[in-house]
Amino acid sequence: MQLSPTPLNRLANSCLGAVPAVAGIAYAVQADRGVLRLAAGLAAIGFAVLAVRGYRLGVTCEHARMTVRGYLRTRVIDRERISDITDFPAVRWTDRTGRARWTPLVALRTSPGELPATRLHKERAVSRLRRWAQRGSG
Repeated sequence: MQLSPTPLNRLANSCLGAVPAVAGIAYAVQADRGVLRLAAGLAAIGFAVLAVRGYRLGVTCEHARMTVRGYLRTRVIDRERISDITDFPAVRWTDRTGRARWTPLVALRTSPGELPATRLHKERAVSRLRRWAQRGSG
């Protein structure tokens, strides 16, 4: 099961990296020193990676594990280690050493100014995720 935001929301998520990447490229083109060009180029590459990761935000649920893709990190969580899906939304789980962990689901987080259809889409995705997690804890 693949849970991700709507296509329009995915594009908005990628803007967090795309807009600064374009600005970095524009600065690199007009920079007069090599060090400044290098710094702007490296920043543009970093922001481009952030843009791609922003577009790919989401949760993939397989039979025995969940993969959570965030802006900076992708985390794989075994289904039997999940204890709760919070309203934030986030996943509460325990690692192999027994330490309690918490992983936010950035792709499914709603915000006050969001369109009602987008909010409903995300709320339904969180409900599906809760049902998936509960089936594994029985």
